[in-house]
Amino acid sequence: MRVVVQRVSNASVHSGGQSLGSINRGLLVLIGITATDSSEDIEYLVRKICGLRIFTDKAGKMNLSIGDIDGDILVVSQFTLYAQTKKGNRPSYINAAKPEVAIPLYEAFVSTLSRKRNKQIPTGTFGADMQVRLVNDGPVTIIIDSKED
Repeated sequence: MRVVVQRVSNASVHSGGQSLGSINRGLLVLIGITATDSSEDIEYLVRKICGLRIFTDKAGKMNLSIGDIDGDILVVSQFTLYAQTKKGNRPSYINAAKPEVAIPLYEAFVSTLSRKRNKQIPTGTFGADMQVRLVNDGPVTIIIDSKED
């Protein structure tokens, strides 16, 4: 599993002209899933995301986690995080999990994150054509791969 975590002032996701979810201060998490991912990858990433100390404290240092600031998290699926671009100019997505594998893992990820945060986690719609709007705060963008960290 691979995530792109962005510290945001606000973020929202829309599809078909409808708002699917939005947050104020917190994290936008884009998630890509491979066929070899499992519940261990979910647990690892949820722990990392919730523990990231990327919010500033009173001294101006990035020393606070999402829990410390009681921030929100918006999760959006993004299979393109597993794009391979070595050959040619058209990306290959062969490493991205097929929906029958990815959807249950995506739902389990959101559910686990929701339990850990004790908050509802707004999301996009898996597999939909979505528009994501965000104000990246910092900017702070962190990539975490459960297989490479």
